[in-house]
Amino acid sequence: MPAEDSTQRPATAPSPVPSPAPSSAPSSAPSSAPSSALGSARSGGPSPLTERQEARRRRILHASAQLASRGGFDAVQMREVAESSQVALGTLYRYFPSKVHLLVATMQDQLEHMHGTLRRKPPTGERAAERVAETLMRAFRALQREPHLADAMVRALTFADRSVSPEVDQVSRQTTAIILDAMGLEDPTPEQLSAVRVIEHTWHSALITWLSGRASIAQVRIDIETVCRLIDVTDPARKA
Repeated sequence: MPAEDSTQRPATAPSPVPSPAPSSAPSSAPSSAPSSALGSARSGGPSPLTERQEARRRRILHASAQLASRGGFDAVQMREVAESSQVALGTLYRYFPSKVHLLVATMQDQLEHMHGTLRRKPPTGERAAERVAETLMRAFRALQREPHLADAMVRALTFADRSVSPEVDQVSRQTTAIILDAMGLEDPTPEQLSAVRVIEHTWHSALITWLSGRASIAQVRIDIETVCRLIDVTDPARKA
C-alpha cells in the first residue's frame, strides 16, 4: 500500500458510493462453480492453496489493484484482470466468482500489507487511544494516495451480498487485528471488542464520506480521535 500523503483530498473527488441495489450489482461468474479447494480457501476453509495457486492468486489481486488505481470500480473488468494476470477467464472466476468478490479480497490484501508496515514501524503514542488513532490515520492517508483504488474497494463492500460474506469477514478481521495490535492487546474483554467494532465502523464511514467529498481530512481526524476515546472508557485498568 502506498505511503502517506499530505494532500487534503483528491483533485477530483470520486462520486458518492451508491447504496447497494440488486439490479446494479456487477454480474456474477459463469455457471461453473469454484473447485472445492479454491472454494474452501476463499471461504477460510481447511484446504489451503498450493504454492502455484497462491502465486496465481497474487497476480490476480495485483492486476485488480492496478486497474482500480487507474480508473476506479468501473475499470476493473474481469476479462482485463484475466489478461493482465495471465490466467484464463474461467480460472479467474474459480478464484473470484464476481468483481465484487475480487475487489473485497483486494481490500483485505491491501490491509494485510498495511498491517505488515505498521508492525515494522508501530505507532508511538503513550496511550492506546492515541496509538489507534495514529494507526487509522496512517492507513487512511495510504488510501488517500490512491483515491480511485479506495473508491473501488469501498464500492465493492457496499455492493457485497451474502455470497461475499467470507471476504467481507476477512476485511473485518484484518481491521480488528490492526486495531488490537495498536492497542497492544492479545486478550481483549468483550467490552473492548465492542469498542473496536464501533471504531472500525466509524473508520469505514469516515472513508466513505471523504471519498464522496462530504468530509475533509481534518474532519476525518476529529471523528477518528473522538471514537478512539472509547478505548479509555473500556480499559479495565482505568475502571479499577
